Amino acid sequence: MTGDQNTDQPEEKLVAAVARLEQLLPGVVEESVVHRGDTAIRVPRERIVEVCAVLRDDEQTNFDYLVDVTAVDWDLREPRFDVVYHLYSIPLNHSLRIKVGVDEGVAVPTLTGLWHAANWGERETYDMFGITFEGHPDLRRILLPEDWEDGFPLRKDFAIGGYGIWAADNVPFR
Repeated sequence: MTGDQNTDQPEEKLVAAVARLEQLLPGVVEESVVHRGDTAIRVPRERIVEVCAVLRDDEQTNFDYLVDVTAVDWDLREPRFDVVYHLYSIPLNHSLRIKVGVDEGVAVPTLTGLWHAANWGERETYDMFGITFEGHPDLRRILLPEDWEDGFPLRKDFAIGGYGIWAADNVPFR
């Protein structure tokens, strides 16, 4: 690096952001992992809205952009799913991954009140994994047809070849 380039280490900024979160909400971080420059934290499901509001509104963290909402199905682990949020701070140029463990049939509080971008990400997570989001303004399928009844395609227990062939009434079958 040359002398005129920014030498701030993103990892150091994220460690400071996690420390700031712990300062504002003591004990909320259940786990913190830094791997290959990416920082991930685990927080309780019931506190996800509070955690994200603090990370968004605090000037020292300033995570003003929700990049993505998705999930991971661990199948045999308890809790079975991790709902994963990717946050980014445009002004501070750092990102953070937040994980929330959730069992099948348990709803996660929606983040649509904090970021409108959560709407489609939560709908996609519902559509692909069957995870519901409590308080979501329009939780319905977004990728699959409304009448899809063959399960959730990104779950580990979904049949490898699918459950059948779906075709719209106006599409000829080949």
